[in-house]
Amino acid sequence: MLNRLEIKNFTVFAEADLRFGKQLNLIVGENGAGKTHLLKLAYALLATSWEEGSKPHATAPTKTVLQASIAEKLTGVFRPEALGRLARRKQGRERCDIQFAFDQPDLDINFGFATNSKSEVSIAQLPEQWLNAAPCYLPTRELLTIYPNFLAVYDNHYLEFEETWRDTCRLLGGLLQRGPKEARVRELLEPLEAAMQGSMELDRNGRFYLRNASGRMEIPLVAEGLRKLGMLARLIATGALLDQGYLFWDEPEANLNPRLIRQIARTIVELSENGIQVFIATHSLFLLRELEIVLAERPSSLDTRFFGLQRLDNSVTVQQGPSLYDIGDITVLEESLLQSDRYLAMGD
Repeated sequence: MLNRLEIKNFTVFAEADLRFGKQLNLIVGENGAGKTHLLKLAYALLATSWEEGSKPHATAPTKTVLQASIAEKLTGVFRPEALGRLARRKQGRERCDIQFAFDQPDLDINFGFATNSKSEVSIAQLPEQWLNAAPCYLPTRELLTIYPNFLAVYDNHYLEFEETWRDTCRLLGGLLQRGPKEARVRELLEPLEAAMQGSMELDRNGRFYLRNASGRMEIPLVAEGLRKLGMLARLIATGALLDQGYLFWDEPEANLNPRLIRQIARTIVELSENGIQVFIATHSLFLLRELEIVLAERPSSLDTRFFGLQRLDNSVTVQQGPSLYDIGDITVLEESLLQSDRYLAMGD
């Protein structure tokens, strides 16, 4: 599990030290506060380690390999004009330093780059082994509709799409989980399929369908909110989100109605209980409250951490703690509460 992320001069952050929960992590803030940047940074490092370790005849990590592969992954995930553009913008040259700490110390890594860096990072601490669990990144947009032939086109042409889309499409095309784990897969899938009123199918031509009592419906004709549930269901069915690994999900509530958000909240908690370390970026008070309701129903508490991002002068500060009350006043959440007050006042 990822225990800690220390950053200095990375995008909007002058300095931050994030201590993660072993199961569920909720990053809250306004638009432009850096929520997605934190998700992408953590995902890029974990994905680099997993990908390098999964290559045929992979050897132990080396500086030569990691200096180039981390830079390439950061550039692919963030899509800056150059790697150095990810360093915090200020007058003169500035250096960005990033340190990851895991529950297994032999995975720890410390690296950095300067504003003029292009294709390599510098490694200050080298991990001794590669990550053995694949991370998964879910963007705000569903990807089932673009899946047909997307991997082939992406790998053979330059497209202005974040590399997270390519990575997630590759996981969506994985084989269905079979064997002893099928019962657990079915347990996680049943509430999602009930909400979708059907199950996901992938045909030989690479097209997704929603199968229900009326037959098969091609995925572009399915409501977008249900397609997001379908994407999550498919990743559970293939085992990508089962037993171990990491899930990074940017604004799960996007394009979902409250009923579906309630189901998403329950599934997020169940994945956390099942061994997946989950990282959520959101500014939805509804989702946060629903997660707290679900967590309160559990007989044993999950190791959960909240992170509140707030702009201060020319940087973003991070407040963190085990509850929503530990992260200070987040403007976007306050606006939701004030709207409720204004609405109730209309009846007076």
